[in-house]
Formats: sequence, C-alpha cells, structure tokens
Amino acid sequence: MSSETVNIYDLMACNVYMDFDTPLPKEQHKFLLAFHPTGGRPVHELVETITAIGPNGYEVDIANQEFTRSNLNGWIYDRTTNSHWYMVNLTTGFMDPGEYRIVVQCKDGATTEISRTQDNTSTDRMTTAYLQNREKLKNSYHPGQNEKLPDGAPLHNIKVTCDSLSELSGVDAYYVFRLCEAASALEFDTQNLYWWDNIFLQRLTNPEAGKNRTTLVLGAALKPDTAYTYFCELTDSNSMGGTNICIFQPHQTFHS
Repeated sequence: MSSETVNIYDLMACNVYMDFDTPLPKEQHKFLLAFHPTGGRPVHELVETITAIGPNGYEVDIANQEFTRSNLNGWIYDRTTNSHWYMVNLTTGFMDPGEYRIVVQCKDGATTEISRTQDNTSTDRMTTAYLQNREKLKNSYHPGQNEKLPDGAPLHNIKVTCDSLSELSGVDAYYVFRLCEAASALEFDTQNLYWWDNIFLQRLTNPEAGKNRTTLVLGAALKPDTAYTYFCELTDSNSMGGTNICIFQPHQTFHS
C-alpha cells in the first residue's frame, strides 16, 4: 500500500540492571526501537531486518518475531499508541560507551536508521545509589508485598506510593510504571499490559514527567477480586534517546 511508511520514533539503547528474581545476570543491556504507526499493516510485516551496530565491532540482530519472556527478542504491540516497538534484552553485561546505530532494512528495499551515544557515567552513579538503598525502596511500595486492598475500597484512582531514590541518595531518577493482571512475576505479560504510564510521551507536554515520583495514580480502574503485578523502572532520563541506564526493580503483587 502506497500510504504505508516505516518511520522510527526513537531509540533506547542502554544499560539495564535487571533486579528480577531470575537466574539471569543482573548487568545487561537492551535496544528498544519505537516506530510510528505505519498507516497500514503492522510494521513487522514491512520490515526485513533490523541490525544494531556499535563500537569495537559490536553487531546484534533484532529479530522480526513476537517478543516473549523466553526469547527476549522481537516486537511488542503497544495498544495505547496503536504502534509497535522492537526490543532485545542481552545478558552479556553493560554496553561499552560510544555510538550505537540501528539500521532497518524494509521489504520494499528502503532503509532507515537512527543512532545515539552511550555514556556510562550515570550507570555507575545510579546503580551504586540503588544498591545502597535497594531494600528500603523495595519495601516502600504500597499497595504491594502481596497486600489486599481494604474491603469496599474504590477501584478507580488507586494511588501507588514509594520512597524516592533522590531523597534517599541525592541521585535523581525517572519512574516508569507497568501494571499487568497477574498473580506473580511469572505471569507478567509484556504483550498484555493492563496499564502503563508512558513518560516518554508525557514529556512532550511535561518536561519533568516521571522525575523523582513518589505517588502515582493508576490511569485504569481495577477489577474486583483480582491479582495485579507491577514493576517500576528507574531511568536517568524521560527521553528514550537520552537514557543510558534502566534499573528494573523487583515485581510487586497486590489484590483488589
């Protein structure tokens, strides 16, 4: 279809400190490539290959397949924007600093690309501050820790509260919250989020979106007698291209 276009929205190529309860290494890195809606078929039907190229001969293929918790490489559909993004999680440690470039080869022969430069300074600063305050942060989330909401409590405008990394350590952080209808971390489905706060879009109207946030009001009403699991990601920026480090805090579960 002539109206279909493959346009990159932004690139997150950054270090990840994965503090989930898994046997995988904590120090990882990832590529997250967001696309605009194509105006037609989903982008994965228009793309042939996606390749990440970095310093010191670095090269990784981002698979044109559905992302799952077992393959950790592929596309994810974002219902909130009717668009797709591609992500690959790599368990080979933090990235080397320097420029990383993503090249997208389309099935019609067209090529598009985007790049960003990784700076590891904030990785050292944020991970040190986080690890020094990990238990305080983990225990500060409410509702969480398998709590049950009080009987008769309203199921809309639920507030989630937590301590601030900035107040505990002096290190600023941006907070990204993802909620899933799930009874445990094992049931958390990235492809089927119940709600999430997209600070990367919110920043277009609020430059401080997500910064040092200690209270979040859920933007979706909850179902009664249902288990929910969420996690809060700490980043050093609310711009995808400006992010150098993401810290994935442990999952929290509560019941409505």
